[in-house]
Amino acid sequence: MNVTVLPIWLLLSLMAAQGLTAPTSMPEGMGSPSPTAHADMITATKYLKSYYNLQEDPLVPWKRRCLTFASKLENMQMFFGLNATGRLDRGTLEVMRRPRCGVPDFKEHSSHIQGAQRKKVITYCIGRYTKDMPRSTIDSLLGSAFRVWARASGLTFVRSQTQNADIKVEFVTKEHGDSFAFDGPSGSLAHAFAPGQGVAGEMHFDDDEHWTTRGTSGFNLIVVAAHEFGHMLGLKHSRNPTSIMHPNYKAYPLGADLLSQEDITNINALYRPPQDRPVYFSRTYPRRIRNRCAPDVTFDAVSTLGDATIFFKDRYLWIKHNEAYDIKEGPTTNFMPKIETSIDAAFWVPRRSTAYLIHESMFWTVKGSVVKGKPRALCHFGFPAWVQDVDAAVHIVKTGRTLFFMHDIYWSYNENRRVMDFGYPKYISEDFPGINSTINAAVYKEGFIYFFVGLQVYKYDYTHKLIAGVEKANSWLGC
Repeated sequence: MNVTVLPIWLLLSLMAAQGLTAPTSMPEGMGSPSPTAHADMITATKYLKSYYNLQEDPLVPWKRRCLTFASKLENMQMFFGLNATGRLDRGTLEVMRRPRCGVPDFKEHSSHIQGAQRKKVITYCIGRYTKDMPRSTIDSLLGSAFRVWARASGLTFVRSQTQNADIKVEFVTKEHGDSFAFDGPSGSLAHAFAPGQGVAGEMHFDDDEHWTTRGTSGFNLIVVAAHEFGHMLGLKHSRNPTSIMHPNYKAYPLGADLLSQEDITNINALYRPPQDRPVYFSRTYPRRIRNRCAPDVTFDAVSTLGDATIFFKDRYLWIKHNEAYDIKEGPTTNFMPKIETSIDAAFWVPRRSTAYLIHESMFWTVKGSVVKGKPRALCHFGFPAWVQDVDAAVHIVKTGRTLFFMHDIYWSYNENRRVMDFGYPKYISEDFPGINSTINAAVYKEGFIYFFVGLQVYKYDYTHKLIAGVEKANSWLGC
């Protein structure tokens, strides 16, 4: 694939075109950017401003602005499971051009998504209609979209004939009074504001789109409405392409279930008391929502995954986003259908935007929330043949090494050269004084290794080789 990598001088030309402060001269020997490359950068800048809070401050030095652009681009690439290079390639542009929801992708950039509704009976009304369909058809489709969530959440939605309702649905265009202008055909399709202040409680559909009942020649209203209603109920965007809460629009076959198991799990976590939540079935055995704050909770594996931390126990997992308080949970197969086993160890390599999940002598590669290909043998990392499982694994960003722990010994794997370091295995107790028990899980954050040992977590100072603190394991899940 030909990749369009846009250099800094092109970014500077765009800044100048948009009235930003930039050097008045180009680097010597550089010509003007092509019209296509210039248009691509405009597309990317607009996208990152809309969905990833890219700021344009003319008082900030241009080099820093270039780095900020690359950082926001890398965040976007990571969210969609792309190769997070911070460079504008063809695949990234393709994702940016897809029709999508107008709500930003990160919590810090979407303060108008407020969390769970406080009512069990929620009223809605319809203001301005689109002319694409009869009003009766629109009423029916919106009612069906509400029923999708009613069945999963136990909430009741009642249409009000007055404008004094919890949710107001309208079809509008361009600037329409909420500072989130629509952009014409395709692009941003709709957005929603959860109950609160100002325009909260309103849901807007772009009437410049062509709305249909099936989406064969336009956009399926019930699909987009179900997504936006999810926001109204407190759900954020999902990285999982099978989720109705994935930001990009996709068509569904007639009669298909709109909600994935992830969507059902998340909405139940918000609205159903634990004793009332339905049983979810994996392919092997039933599993109820687990009490993460139970006094005997331990974890089999823990790993960062992009801007989230993921916790595994048996065939169950919890996902906690680092800047959010909500926790997604459910059987592992709800999130990663290819993985039907427990996970013994897991680690994340940021520069590859890749997680590795290990079960006994096999491991899976995960990008975004997508499992890539089939499981591979653990010996791929260079273990001797007698190693058929590991207890824990952790990647140390500072050294570029991944450490694998098994009983009382550990290995060091060089991620740059992709070989085991010479002289291993070594004894854990010799290189990690104070860690004298089998390690269940490990994760690296902000210069410390956190060792999960039974019910406790040891905060380990990797530089000074000492334990810097101890806490309960499930305190990481807000307990």
